[in-house]
Amino acid sequence: MVAIRQITRGIDLYSKKMSKDFGLTSPQLMLMRTIQRDNHVTIRQLSEKTNMSQATATIILDRLEARGRVVRIRNQQDKRKVHALLTESGQQMLAQEPSILQPGFLEQFQALEIWEQNLILSSLQRLSSMMNTQD
Repeated sequence: MVAIRQITRGIDLYSKKMSKDFGLTSPQLMLMRTIQRDNHVTIRQLSEKTNMSQATATIILDRLEARGRVVRIRNQQDKRKVHALLTESGQQMLAQEPSILQPGFLEQFQALEIWEQNLILSSLQRLSSMMNTQD
């Protein structure tokens, strides 16, 4: 539990630093990167790809939209579907390349052997599964 708490604390502290430096939290950046990667993504797809509830994704999108970083556009063929798109301002923000993870962590992780990286990733996925976070 101490190790899990340390990871959680590290993520929280870095998210606060990102918010201060870039005006974005980690979840906001995660949504924006997903929108950038998967153009015209629906809110449902966005929540699935980021492992957030649709309600959480919607609240975050509300904040991003209010700040002019994203827009939501209703699908013309199926009016029930709403797609999220980056605005020019959102694209400029991502061009500054804020990292979702601490740069020091990324450097250390990338310096590991591939088998070590795979071992860490599979262990984290297993732990997540055991904690039922995939649901």
